Amino acid sequence: MKAVLILSGGMDSTTLLYDLIDQGYEVSAITFDYHQKHKKEIACAQKTCAKLSIPHKIVNLSVLNDLAPSSLTRADRDVPEGHYAEESMKQTVVPNRNMVFLSLAASYAIGIGAGHLFYAAHAGDHAIYPDCRPVFVSAMSTAFHLCDWNDLVLQVPYLMLSKGDIAKKGIGLGVDYANTWSCYKGKERSCGKCGACTERLEAFREAGAADPLEYEP
Repeated sequence: MKAVLILSGGMDSTTLLYDLIDQGYEVSAITFDYHQKHKKEIACAQKTCAKLSIPHKIVNLSVLNDLAPSSLTRADRDVPEGHYAEESMKQTVVPNRNMVFLSLAASYAIGIGAGHLFYAAHAGDHAIYPDCRPVFVSAMSTAFHLCDWNDLVLQVPYLMLSKGDIAKKGIGLGVDYANTWSCYKGKERSCGKCGACTERLEAFREAGAADPLEYEP
């Protein structure tokens, strides 16, 4: 079964890549460079795909930085610290990002004859990111059935899982989490304070494992 995966280089999508390979999918990965501060995730995605011999396409979407400003992309906007559930984390929303990503990934999937498109939204994203919620996934799935003669199936298998659940699954699959990146601040080491770091650290604690990344003191 041919499938396309939107691969950021973070924990969730990297785990899903290993998961899909384990299930026997013939996976092609697509990564989007939208001028995010945390570009280290792109390098992680490249390294993972090279290691696993996965076809990998990187798409330049730096225009999103101009059209849809966010603290994830703009140097003049600080990345907020704290948990994803906090109201301040809405500053990290890149408006319509996942709809743009999914639309382009769908074109790629149809173009290479893949019948399945995956992305790794999970339950921890629901509070802050509207384009990671079940109702959005349902709407996009309907749109894919209507927009083309090809029947592309959108699959979001981690939609109701916590990040801790994903970490446990990934540890069982042998995911190299040292080659993943979560921190939004774009520094050499993870900050340990932004929403992405906070949730990542909680996930490893829930999984009963140590995070292999180094954090700022």
